[in-house]
Amino acid sequence: MTATRPSRPLPAGRPGGPRLRRVLVRVSFGLLVALAVLPALPGVGDSALFTLTLMLTSVAVAVNWNLTGGFTGYVDFGHAVWFGTGAYTTAILMSLQTNGPQVGWAAPPAIALGAVVAGALAAAIGRATMRLKGPYFSIAMLGTFVAVREIVRVSGGLTGGGVGLTLPPYLNRPLFYYIQLALVAGLVAFTWWLRGTRFGAALVAIREDEVGAEMRGINTTRLKVIVFSFAGFSTGLFGGLWAYQNTFVDPDIAFVEIRTVDAVMGTMLGGLGTVAGPVVGAVVLFWMREVLWANLLDYHLIAQGVLLIVIVLFLPRGLVGIVDPRGASITAMWRRWLGRGAHPETQEEES
Repeated sequence: MTATRPSRPLPAGRPGGPRLRRVLVRVSFGLLVALAVLPALPGVGDSALFTLTLMLTSVAVAVNWNLTGGFTGYVDFGHAVWFGTGAYTTAILMSLQTNGPQVGWAAPPAIALGAVVAGALAAAIGRATMRLKGPYFSIAMLGTFVAVREIVRVSGGLTGGGVGLTLPPYLNRPLFYYIQLALVAGLVAFTWWLRGTRFGAALVAIREDEVGAEMRGINTTRLKVIVFSFAGFSTGLFGGLWAYQNTFVDPDIAFVEIRTVDAVMGTMLGGLGTVAGPVVGAVVLFWMREVLWANLLDYHLIAQGVLLIVIVLFLPRGLVGIVDPRGASITAMWRRWLGRGAHPETQEEES
């Protein structure tokens, strides 16, 4: 009887290995618990909670952008339009009591309707724009962003025009912080669940080879519009929460281009097409910007541009992409975006 040589075990903790992923999950849970107990710590006042809710908003916008840009490969340069739509819908409904004789809406239904309006607008625009490919879709979304912002600016009777709208003040910062934390945690959990479903696999198939996905019977347009509409709805929800917290909106702060730029850069920095990537990238970018703004006021945008170049050259799969090999390569996606990408099976592996 011949003895069989036992197979050599794979090295524990290898990149993408189960052990390392379990460690990542435990670290994420520990950070969530730390964020949950943070308001109870001495010295953490309303100003710190306000800053943390802004960080959570940045995370939410990046996670939602990743649903379209990371999962399906459609680079949306106008993603902030859903944020502004949700913010303005909420502000219009709530500011009635301060700008006219009518009675304004309470915050929960106003924020919920703002999310619905943003999602409905995303569905309507997505049905037309998501048939476009590569830079045509990106430019169409950039044009949508500019058009909606200017419509808001010239509709002074409803939106306040360039003057903006003032919302009733909100004073319970800890409660607001916990609501925002719970919603962001739920959004990340939903993204993690979606990534493992057949729907999520179909989205990734669209990103890698849309023609091949269509040949396999996937209704690519329908799936793209569904995920695009959800991203618009969820981003509009956080836009409404931001408007309520900020107590003031105008076109230049609700519809600001840098919000989309931050979502794109945060996702690329963390890991395009991964679950944890937009979270890690958005948090790092948020605090890095705080440091750069404080120390390099006149040059912080230059530093941010240099960071983007470094990411593309040296970390094409982002920080989390080192652990999760399922992340998309930025350089490969860039080639597909320009329409020069070959079939996935003939492309060189980017790393």
